Amino acid sequence: MRLTDAYGDLRRMNRPVVTTGEAAARWKASPRTTGHRLKAMEEGGLVLRLRPGLWALDPEIEPFVVAPYLTAPHPAYVSFWSALAHHGLIEQIPRRISVASLAPPRKVRTAVGSFEIHQLAPPLFGGYTGTARRGYLASAEKAVFDTVYVRSAAGGRAYFTELQLPREFDREEIGRWVGRIESPRLRTLVARRTREALRR
Repeated sequence: MRLTDAYGDLRRMNRPVVTTGEAAARWKASPRTTGHRLKAMEEGGLVLRLRPGLWALDPEIEPFVVAPYLTAPHPAYVSFWSALAHHGLIEQIPRRISVASLAPPRKVRTAVGSFEIHQLAPPLFGGYTGTARRGYLASAEKAVFDTVYVRSAAGGRAYFTELQLPREFDREEIGRWVGRIESPRLRTLVARRTREALRR
């Protein structure tokens, strides 16, 4: 199989990122042959090796698109400081891309940036929009909640310097997420610290 044909076959999977195992199954090839073929594609500028066993079918892939593939089979979306910066609520661009997921917390380095994965309880996972092609991003309100919640659950505080809230910012949405916290103590703490953060 020619490289261009093999690449076209991967594109027909209609997803931006594939694993070496998925490519091998698609091509009905051995892992060794698949690895050599993907490496040749990378040298030809067709794909990008994100990390061992994970390949972007577009070398110019946006980092936000990559997040769910780092936590698979658990879902994920970009949130916390990264989403706050994207929405224009803070000016400083974080060095790491912060991700909310049901997966265990960890840090992951890839060819398109470093990711920090934070684990949320299932009732608190949500509040994002997007597609597999564009990536998934928390709303401004959910990004504020996620940041305060994760810091509070870990015994810390979230400090927002010069938080710039848009006119359409919905404080009630944060209240709805606070109401989903199972622990009464933590629910009260997050509610108070969220109010303090928004007052500043």
